Amino acid sequence: MAQFTYKARRPSGELVEGSLDTADKASALGQIDRLGLFPVSVQQTGGTKAQLRQPVKRTSAGRPVPRPRKTKAPTLGELAGFSQQLANLLNSGMTVTVALNSMTSLEIKGIPPELIERLRQDVTEGKNLSVAMAAHPHIFSEMYINLIKAGEQSGGLVDVLRRLSEHYKKFDEMRSKVTSAMVYPAFVLIVGVAMGLFFMLFMMPRFQQIFEGMTGPGGKKVDLPAATKLLLFFSQTLSNGWVLIALGTTLVVAVVLIRRYLAGPSGRRAFDAWLLRAPLLHKIIRPNLFGQFASTLGALMKNGVPVLTALRITEQVISNTVIRDAIAKTREGVTDGKTIAQPLARSKVFPQLMVDMIHIGEQTGDVPGALNNVAETYEHELNVSLRAVTTLIEPVLIVGIALFVGFLLFAVLSAMFKITSTIGR
Repeated sequence: MAQFTYKARRPSGELVEGSLDTADKASALGQIDRLGLFPVSVQQTGGTKAQLRQPVKRTSAGRPVPRPRKTKAPTLGELAGFSQQLANLLNSGMTVTVALNSMTSLEIKGIPPELIERLRQDVTEGKNLSVAMAAHPHIFSEMYINLIKAGEQSGGLVDVLRRLSEHYKKFDEMRSKVTSAMVYPAFVLIVGVAMGLFFMLFMMPRFQQIFEGMTGPGGKKVDLPAATKLLLFFSQTLSNGWVLIALGTTLVVAVVLIRRYLAGPSGRRAFDAWLLRAPLLHKIIRPNLFGQFASTLGALMKNGVPVLTALRITEQVISNTVIRDAIAKTREGVTDGKTIAQPLARSKVFPQLMVDMIHIGEQTGDVPGALNNVAETYEHELNVSLRAVTTLIEPVLIVGIALFVGFLLFAVLSAMFKITSTIGR
């Protein structure tokens, strides 16, 4: 047996600490769950390797269960597919162990078969599915595990799995929309920059040779237009190897310094605060984050997860530190006995529309329904903003590239016209 120390919260929000003697971390999580507590952290503090040796687990065919290979975390779409498939099998009348056994023979992206077999073996040994999943935090998030736990306790595991599938599908669609909206502008920008560099590094030096080889009356060199001189200056500068090395070094140093600054708490917070008010970008970022907050919190509360635990999980899901701090302060306010809407309003981060809708939900006793309405509102706003921003960005980029190309043509052709007119005289 090994010894584990843990920190957990009661349903009231009170933090408790203790220690357990159990075989492994999954068993410790199971005991904490049976105590009616919500684990915050579990760490092993004692036990020898011999004591921790477990019997060899075997598949339904009698073969040893392979240890799950290290894999990257599944995408939102892959988690949605896994949840939907498991829900369909359970809804057909299969038990959890039989359903998991069937899923080992299916190709499920992001979830390796040996991990599903490990889940099946743990459930066969008497562990809850949520406890078995808790042993694989790189695959199943705390939100996922808590919702599965709520489904097990309420007897509605199939409904919870379907809601999880819908939740992750919605998030995956939102992320895909944001990514797709940025693909075309990024492509146009990259093509424009590549075209400009090609012209400056390869074409302009050849034009320079032509300009230098032409002379006017009396063998005098032709005085080129200012635009052409400027273009030649940039071309010569970029063609200089040392200049390129200096520019590359400066760029690398700048990137390293910026990354180091953003890695610190003050830099990350300043950047996240800027994103929330950045021109044009905030029209996409704000509804995306607010919709994510409302959808996650609503899904957790709708499935019976206590409000304090739901707020803590939602805080971990949100990437923006400014909003995370506001959620943390909201959780502290709820711990003190206040409603959710009051501390949300005090944070000055969340829009008044969201606060009012949650307040109405608290008055009617349907906070999850109000949060779902909030999520739908901001999802609609995100769709509208994406269309507006992409409609605005595309012509701006096209006009910008057209102006750049026009300047190149003007600089070259004006020099050619001047040389021709000078020779003609």
